[in-house]
Amino acid sequence: MSDAFSSLLAPLSVALVGASDDPTRIGGRPLRYLRESGFKGQVLPVNPKRETVQGLPAYSSIAALPAIPDTAILAVPSHLTRQAVEECAQAGVKSAIVFSAGFAETGTDGARLQADMVAIARSSGMRLLGPNCLGVFNPSVGYFGTFSVVLDNQLIAPGPVGIVSQSGAYGAHIAHLARKRGLGISQWVTTGNECDIDVAETLDWMVRQPETNVIMAYAEGVRDRDAFIGALERARKAEKAIIFMKTGRSDVGAEAAASHTASLAGSDAVFDAVLRQYGVYRASTTAEQLDVAYACASGIYPPSNRTGIFTMSGGFGIQLADDAEAAGLDVAPMPEAAQEKLKQMLPYSSPRNPVDATAQVVSDMDMLTSYVRAMITEGGYDIFTAILGTGPSSKNFADPLRKALMAAMDGQEGKIRGLTMSAPDEVVRQYENDGFLVYEDGSALAGALGALVWLKQSFDLNRDAARVAPGARIDLPDGPLSEADAKAILARAGLDFPGERLVPLGEDVGEAASRIGFPVVLKICSPDIAHKTEVGGVAVNLRDADAARKAGADILQRAAEHAPGARLDGILVAPMAPEGVETIAGVMQDPVLGPVVMFGLGGIFVEVLKDVTFRAAPFDEAEAMRMIREIRGHAMLEGVRGAPPSDIEALARMLSNLSRFAAAHADRIESIDLNPVRVLPRGQGVVPLDALIVLKEEATDDRH
Repeated sequence: MSDAFSSLLAPLSVALVGASDDPTRIGGRPLRYLRESGFKGQVLPVNPKRETVQGLPAYSSIAALPAIPDTAILAVPSHLTRQAVEECAQAGVKSAIVFSAGFAETGTDGARLQADMVAIARSSGMRLLGPNCLGVFNPSVGYFGTFSVVLDNQLIAPGPVGIVSQSGAYGAHIAHLARKRGLGISQWVTTGNECDIDVAETLDWMVRQPETNVIMAYAEGVRDRDAFIGALERARKAEKAIIFMKTGRSDVGAEAAASHTASLAGSDAVFDAVLRQYGVYRASTTAEQLDVAYACASGIYPPSNRTGIFTMSGGFGIQLADDAEAAGLDVAPMPEAAQEKLKQMLPYSSPRNPVDATAQVVSDMDMLTSYVRAMITEGGYDIFTAILGTGPSSKNFADPLRKALMAAMDGQEGKIRGLTMSAPDEVVRQYENDGFLVYEDGSALAGALGALVWLKQSFDLNRDAARVAPGARIDLPDGPLSEADAKAILARAGLDFPGERLVPLGEDVGEAASRIGFPVVLKICSPDIAHKTEVGGVAVNLRDADAARKAGADILQRAAEHAPGARLDGILVAPMAPEGVETIAGVMQDPVLGPVVMFGLGGIFVEVLKDVTFRAAPFDEAEAMRMIREIRGHAMLEGVRGAPPSDIEALARMLSNLSRFAAAHADRIESIDLNPVRVLPRGQGVVPLDALIVLKEEATDDRH
């Protein structure tokens, strides 16, 4: 993998097939950029119709080149690309970038052409990027293997931000915005149709690059679940932030993604939860993605969320305080003694937090320095923010203000410093060089700082965590499973179920119920009846043997009427479960991310509010606990209106065991439903009242 990316992003020689003498054309623009950037490698234009291209000697074919290039840029139409790939493969070129569209994104014929091209490349070990992509660039070596117009007026400087994007246009746009923000780019890769190299592999490579502190990623879908999650794990372990833009939230968006890149978008809710699971920050807008990446570029994160706000205007301070709390920051008040000290400095100030020094402070910059220094040192804040407005744009005020703030920051280099201000770019760059994060909008600043805190917490949680292994394999039978079968299998995986008894046909249900103890529940047990209530297959709160016998006979009669062809194993007799909070848990096979565990509150919470969350399997109890606390209704489990707290520790244990079972049997399990799961008061455990396992070979069967 490293050889492929080294040849793609730091080649010593590059062939440009389809090279054009016109620097505005697709085949001419990369050559122009390489010449303007001072690229030190050998550039070999390939154009059989010209002797020179933009002043460089041209060659008739790959075979005619004086040396084998490390990489090739293929700027030819789709119907000529196959031949170009074949010539590169025969020559031993390590990698190639395919600019042209007209492949898998266009339909069956294009997909066939793309597959043929990939087979040719793989026969020689050559790696392909694209097709339908804008290429790559690596500013640190002056290599710009792209035809993007974003470089027409200005090249991009090197820096700590990596960009990988399935969409070339989006990748170019975010690079342009990063440049405007003063951010340099370490590596930039657009993957297009991903016939070979994809977002996951690129992410994994970028995370390994020491000059890259943060990665902005864009994807409409992912192909390789294990490679993708492996890349996310590596990033979190290295404490490098990934700021992800994932499209396809809506059905329309998902369909558009599939047609655009021929990738499978998968369930957006699942994708969203898995990003959180692995500490990836998902941006909801391009502006947010850029704001958060900008904050992460230094690679410095705050040890806590304690945030001090310095202002010279009470109204702006209150606004920022509201935004900060909404972003999860702790706008803790200054200690009483510190407040008194600040009050003595400026009697008209409001030193609680936000700390409003009022406009009086600007008349004495030494006072401003002392005031801010006291606030930082005695407030115990790990994040300092200040609202400067248009002050830094004033010719008379800007320089003294910046010097006063820097003097206050002396000895506080480890703290995050954020400002809201409006000033010319050159002034903003001065503050940034002094270590400040600068935003025009307070809500953007608060959101970015909240993201820093969230990412730091994720890094810390991961530091001592061991990778969770799938559970032990269990021999699963063929064919549909009854509830009793499902519970027996899951019990072996570590899940606890109430003491139940299966009464075969012809045996005494009343006697079995008496042994269990009243009141009891009766349920039809059949591998062919997944939804028992729909056939009248359940009776509850039966309080004596005769009632149990009559209810059992009625259940069998209704089952025969509503599901005449169903195989009947008998009647399942269970004790009535104690009172608790009803939840739901299950397993589904996401088309992209594989086995995924779902959890939520039961009843109206799942049916109407859809208050559920997901995790990729397997995961440990600590992750299960975070999963539980992620749903909106988690307070129900903590105990409300006098109800005792629920046994969420037992619930977390159950979810983790379920995830390990799901991961171990991903090849056999289509889905698992545990509904309802009654969570009892703390120390009393959880009781899954029903269980359904659907095996993959029966997933398409017509079950009753």
